[in-house]
Amino acid sequence: MLDDAPAGPADGPQRTALVTGSTDGIGRRTALALARAGHFVVVTGRTENQGEQTCTEIRDAGGSAAFVVADLADPGAVTDLAAAAVAAAGGRIDVLVNNAGVPYYGPTEHTSTTDFDAVIAVNLRAPFQLTGILAPEMARRGHGIVVNMTGTSAQFGVAGLSLFGAAKAALGSMTRSWATEYGRFGVRVNALELGAIRTPRADAVAHDLLTSYGEAIPAGRPGDPDEVAEVVTFLTTPAAAYIQGAVLPVDGGMLVTSPTAAPPTELPRL
Repeated sequence: MLDDAPAGPADGPQRTALVTGSTDGIGRRTALALARAGHFVVVTGRTENQGEQTCTEIRDAGGSAAFVVADLADPGAVTDLAAAAVAAAGGRIDVLVNNAGVPYYGPTEHTSTTDFDAVIAVNLRAPFQLTGILAPEMARRGHGIVVNMTGTSAQFGVAGLSLFGAAKAALGSMTRSWATEYGRFGVRVNALELGAIRTPRADAVAHDLLTSYGEAIPAGRPGDPDEVAEVVTFLTTPAAAYIQGAVLPVDGGMLVTSPTAAPPTELPRL
């Protein structure tokens, strides 16, 4: 579903971006940051009123945006999202940020096949579909940027994160493969490996856990969504032109600290 905002320029100089999961948290802050940097932003998520709020904030700050409602757990909806985003942006998407994800914490033996399928569908299949649809078009135009969101649980074992960590590790592998597939055609594909980021949703269910992780790492605190958004924005600039196929830690130093320093606590289930 598109809002009634004017479409993005089809042939003008303004770049366009699609940020999945951009109705709240890291995705929302990324959409706002990209809009400040001059992009026409397609905001997407499952909740229409939150999406419209994000678009309103972008427009109030002088930017331009459109909202497309989509449930990325449905493969048909992902295909529809790609088409609707291109239409909303005036015919092309220059930047794809695969941010949407389903967090899952829980022992392996308590993880149902329904849980498994839900995590894989949103965290892995949706980025795979969107990149497969939009990156070839970027390659045909000779330029484009894809940024994926992975996590530090892809690098070391954390009790309760076997499924989530596996999905993020796979997305990191896809990032490297996509860089080799599309890089020589002018498409830059990179990923951010996120540590403990204090989003409103995460803070509501795991405030103490985020604090504990923050205290155990060199930064001495959890990260802020705006800090992630600024790195995404940097990757869309010419200053990042020679960064390709990288999985960049945005983790306050978590990966350079022994994983045993992180508290082996029972994780809350979202």
